[in-house]
Amino acid sequence: MPSSAAPLRRDAERNRRLLLDTARDLMAQHGLDVAYEEIARAAGTGMGTVYRRFPDRQDLVDALFGEHVEAVCRMAEDAAQQEDPWGALSDFLERQLELEAANRALGQILRGQKGSYAIAHHAHERMTPIVRALLDRAVRAGQLPDGVTSADLVAVHLMVGSVMDASRGVAPELWRRALAVALAGLQHAQLPTPAPADDVVDRLFATETT
Repeated sequence: MPSSAAPLRRDAERNRRLLLDTARDLMAQHGLDVAYEEIARAAGTGMGTVYRRFPDRQDLVDALFGEHVEAVCRMAEDAAQQEDPWGALSDFLERQLELEAANRALGQILRGQKGSYAIAHHAHERMTPIVRALLDRAVRAGQLPDGVTSADLVAVHLMVGSVMDASRGVAPELWRRALAVALAGLQHAQLPTPAPADDVVDRLFATETT
């Protein structure tokens, strides 16, 4: 009996890795709504194997995209080291959206489109103070109007993300033009008042946890 335990553990880990790799590829292409049946079929396993390894879909999503979200957070931290405030902010937004263009599911998570995943909440907590600091630097440098807030950047992200999703199969680089238009508009916007409430970012991204 002792000699059979280790191979079973190796098999279980191999199955888990196979399911993760398969789910990552499918969700990157098709988004978070990929069904467990599709994952099992593509991986060549039974449905029972999928549910044994990932009985809770949130566990699967968090396992798949934790590293991706950390990469986005590091991008924000790296941008904070750039000398030019506007270059730092715009470069970060472009690099983040490049990752989302290559991975539909990641975009859905970061734009709060598919439920209150723990990983989305974590990303929001990590990124918000860093991005707010990038924004404040650009405002102090006179590169953005005084009234621009974090919620305005969220609006840019959501608007460009919508263009990305709509044009993915037709003109997959169109989001870059949309980003350029949005950022140029933000720099020269006559913003109406009052500014959005402080909690509007949380509400837009729907990342509250209980």
